[in-house]
Amino acid sequence: MNLNEEKYSKYALVREMMETPEVVKSFDQESVKPFAQAAALMKGLFLTGEGSSRILPAKRAIYAALKGEFKLPLMTEGCTQAIEYNLKDFAVFAASNSGLTREVIRLVMELKKQNHKNVFGLTANQNTRLEEFAVKTYILNCGKENAVAATKSVIEQTLFYDALIRLLKGEKMQGLTELAEKIYTALTLKIDPEIIKIIREADIVYFAGRNNGVAEELALKTNETTRKKSDFLEGTFAVHGIEEVMNKNEVLIWIDPFAEEQNKFSECLIKGVGMNIIAISAKQTQFPTIIIPDDDRYSEYIQLAAGWNILVETGVSLGINLDKPQRARKIGNEYIEG
Repeated sequence: MNLNEEKYSKYALVREMMETPEVVKSFDQESVKPFAQAAALMKGLFLTGEGSSRILPAKRAIYAALKGEFKLPLMTEGCTQAIEYNLKDFAVFAASNSGLTREVIRLVMELKKQNHKNVFGLTANQNTRLEEFAVKTYILNCGKENAVAATKSVIEQTLFYDALIRLLKGEKMQGLTELAEKIYTALTLKIDPEIIKIIREADIVYFAGRNNGVAEELALKTNETTRKKSDFLEGTFAVHGIEEVMNKNEVLIWIDPFAEEQNKFSECLIKGVGMNIIAISAKQTQFPTIIIPDDDRYSEYIQLAAGWNILVETGVSLGINLDKPQRARKIGNEYIEG
């Protein structure tokens, strides 16, 4: 996709996706320091929110922390279930772009009643209910999103947690300008029309991959931008029983396939079911592969951008209005006073 063609540029969704490289390049790590200083006094971090405000930002942070040396427990859960948890020893970070998400406000209000002193907000808007109830709130710098599907805000939320974890380890994020360039490359890659045709004609689009938020977030974006049913199949779940009900009119998009499992996926899903598998990876796989720039530090950001590219091309080819789903809303479940 690109902004030089009207079939893309007419959509706020595409314009906001294409603003993402600048969001990355201009990200201010210094603004995260006060939150890191407060979090360092607690026994763990709890990252919450709903939908896109939690899936990639929180799960990518946990994945990165577990891969490295991070001593504090780091957890996530949806806000309604989180109300049932004892969070008194955790620094709680609650993300809501609108600052009005009902589940988020309900949790933050409950923690305030408990006199919790370390509840922090992430939102794109000022003077919201979230900011009112949180001890301190980080206001995203990415600007307002007009499309229903969240994009650039998801990336900035992820950057915030990325910087937070690194600061708590005494590190800083490096190479953001280079990352911005790689994201731009992934967003503007030419996608094989045959791949788009496969996805366009599929009844269900499955996403497989690590539980780091990328594949799961793309499954959600598939609903919002292509109006197709989708599902996230964590790890190797796709070959542990669900193949029984899959059929040849479905497709699986595999994010960064595990090398040692590719033969099994091919045997069970391509030969057994008759369905197609498409890969997004920095290296060629045994499946049709969308090759993206490599970056060990920030691969998830680049994978997400490539997935956005695929979904936009699919939506455009289907003639869908990418900005206006029929049922999905910008604020999924808005907090209403009383």
